[in-house]
This record gives sequence, structure tokens and C-alpha cells, in this order.
Amino acid sequence: MPNLKTSNIKMLTRHKDAVWEYLGGAMWLLPAVSVVVAVGAGSALSQVQIDRDSWLHGLVFEGTADDARTLLIGVAGTVITVVALMLGLTVVALQLSSTQFSPRILRNFLRDRQNQIVLSVFVGTFAYAMAGLYTVGVSAGQRTDDYPRLAVSGAVVLLFASLGALVYEVHHISHSMQVDEIMRKVERGTLAVIRGLPRDVPESSPVIDTDSIAVASTHSGYIQVVHPEYVTTSIAGLRVSIDRWVGDHVTAGERLARVWSSDGTPIDLARLTSSIVEDVVRIGFERTLEQDAAFGVRQLVDIASKALSPAVNDPYTAVQAIDHLAVVLAELGRTPLGPYAVHSNGGQVIVAAAGFADYLELATAQIRRYGATEPIVGLAQIRMLDATATSCTVDRPSRLAAICRQLDAIIEQSSLCPGRAADYEQVRDAGAALRRQLLAEGLDESVQLS
Repeated sequence: MPNLKTSNIKMLTRHKDAVWEYLGGAMWLLPAVSVVVAVGAGSALSQVQIDRDSWLHGLVFEGTADDARTLLIGVAGTVITVVALMLGLTVVALQLSSTQFSPRILRNFLRDRQNQIVLSVFVGTFAYAMAGLYTVGVSAGQRTDDYPRLAVSGAVVLLFASLGALVYEVHHISHSMQVDEIMRKVERGTLAVIRGLPRDVPESSPVIDTDSIAVASTHSGYIQVVHPEYVTTSIAGLRVSIDRWVGDHVTAGERLARVWSSDGTPIDLARLTSSIVEDVVRIGFERTLEQDAAFGVRQLVDIASKALSPAVNDPYTAVQAIDHLAVVLAELGRTPLGPYAVHSNGGQVIVAAAGFADYLELATAQIRRYGATEPIVGLAQIRMLDATATSCTVDRPSRLAAICRQLDAIIEQSSLCPGRAADYEQVRDAGAALRRQLLAEGLDESVQLS
């Protein structure tokens, strides 16, 4: 019974995480809540009667029932027009961001809480005004001069709130489309993911039995999160290796994990497959930033690559993206990375994960190739590698060697630049200076410059 209770708690936690991740990007959630709140508030205010000798009487609407209905109709019509305008501006912003920067940053716009709140204010105001038309000036199907005056005053308040929300939205959307703000949000989200990565990564990779049994994925999609701590009793006494990284795409029937028993425990493959896919690994139709730091790196690389394309031709934006990548790589340099193992429920789950060299390759290779003809891009990447090398405090020798390999590749790629030799010499000299610095800091001299 205790095991069953623990399993149920883990299942609820797992589903709660998935639901919150979905709702965070659901544009309809807050507007739907605002409709309920607005109608409830209108109903409550309709029950409030203000005496003429009360100091609150100055807040109530003093017009006739027809004036009140005209006001509510005007509020509803104005707000729904503004909603249509705001949605149009949002679609334009999404389209421009997708084509100019990266289609993968659209997720960030959809999860923008400020946009959701502004839309909620508009929708709530519209619902409030429309609900009021059912009660103001009408009673039992007949026209009446009596109506909830304070509730009508609430519509005026919401109209001014909508006006303020409109001004704020124009300010917010104009700033949120700036490339600096886009990259700052990606950087901040990626740093949060990195700081949440497991810190107890072993120095050597966990040993995997060669006689293990393959466990196939039951459906296709991207691995969004891996929760080895959510193992159930079906994994007790067994060893499981999750072979795919968070962010990898898997297809139905493809090997997702391997399992073996070190003490003769019988393996129920069908039950185990369900446990791993449903309890440990969550597969979805898109990549998320929950545990996927490489996804944040990919977004910054996309922005730099788009900026270096002939259609955009904006090298300085690429340099800015490299600067943000330097911050991310510096944090990675201080973080233990690689496969890790979790012991739970009498079993062991080994999780494959990207190492420092993998992140470095992702952050450097594509920009290096696209920016080979622009010296300022090569110089920016060398500065990025310099900052990364300074921050490496974990497994420093091997990480400095990985940095040196990327440095060699940048210098070699820049040598193919068709421009003046002096342009290439800037990159070569900066690279040579960094190489000397790495050697002085203890880099193995066997790692030679190409």
C-alpha cells in the first residue's frame, strides 16, 4: 500500500508538471478566467444598493436606463474592435519574429504573461458589458427604469482599465520585438534551466550492461523532460539506461532505453515499457525549455544564423547573439555536465545527457560556418571562448581542450575568407593570443594549433 500511494503521488506530480507547461503557453486560459470573474463581479455589484445619503453615491451612474444600455453597447463595441486590433498586431509581431529571427522563439511570445493579461482585460470588459445588457433596463422581459447603477459604473472603470491596457500593450509589444529583448529572455530562461540541472554528475560515465534489453518508444515526438526519480515499483531491482538526450526526437518503435538485471530479477518488458515512457520520460510534439538547455542555445544560434544570411545581412545582430551565448556558456562552464544516475525504488536509472563539448559545438559550429567571411563574427566568437575558458571550474583540462579545438576551427574557417589578408590576420592574431593564454593556464601542450 505505501508503494501504491507513493506511485499515485508521483503520477499526480508528473501530470501536474505537464499540465502547467501546457497552460503556460495557452493564450485562452487567462481570458477564459477573466470572463468568469467579470460576470461574477457584475452579478455581485448588481446586488449592491447605494443610498443617496451615502458618500459612495457619487460613484454610481446617474443616467437613465436607456443611457446605461447605450453606454454598455458602446463599451462592448469599442472593446471588441480593440481586441481585433491587438490580435492583428500580435500576429504581425509573430510573423516578423519568425521570419527575421527564428520560428523557435514564437513559443516565447505565446508564453508572454503580459500579453495574456492584457488580452484578459479586454475580454473581461467585453463580457462584463454584454452580461450587463441582459439586466440593465430589462426586468421579466419588460422595459424598466430601475437598474443596478453601481454595476454600470463598473463598466466605466473597466473601460478606463482597457484604455490603460491598450497603451501598455503598444509599449510592451514594441519592446518585446526588439532583438535585444528577445535574446535577453532566451538567455534568462536558458540560465534558469542550467541552474536546475543535476549537480551530482559522476566523474566517469555509469557502466551499462552489454546484455541489456531494448525498450522502444511507444509514440513519436521530442523528449521534453526526464524524471528518473518518478520510477515505479516495476523498476525495482532493475537497471535502466535512458539512451536519448532531452530535446532529441524519437519515433515510435525506436529504442528509447535499455534495461538489465544485475541480481536475476525477472523483466516484464511490456510493463517496463509503459513505466519508462509514462513515468520517467515525457514525449511531446515540440521542444520545451523545462530541462532542455540546448534548446535555448539553439534559439540564440538561429538568431545569429538568420542575421548572417544574405537576405538579412546583419552581422552586428550575430555578434549580439554571440555575446548572449557567452553568458550561457560561462554558466555551463561552472556546471557538472554529462550522464548521471539516480537510485530509486531499489533500482537505478542512468540518464544520458549532453556534455560541455556538445554544448560548445552547438553554440559555435553553425555560426562559425555562416560567419566565416565576416571578421567581426570570428573575433566575437574568440571573445566568447575566452570568457568561457575563464569560467570553467569543473573538469577544466578537458573543457579547455574542447575550447581549443573550437578555436582552431574558427581560425581555419576564417582563413577561407575571400577578403583582404589583413582581415584574416585580426582573427588569427586574436586566436593565437587566446591559445597562448590557455597554454599558460595549464592546457595540455599536446593539443596543437591547426
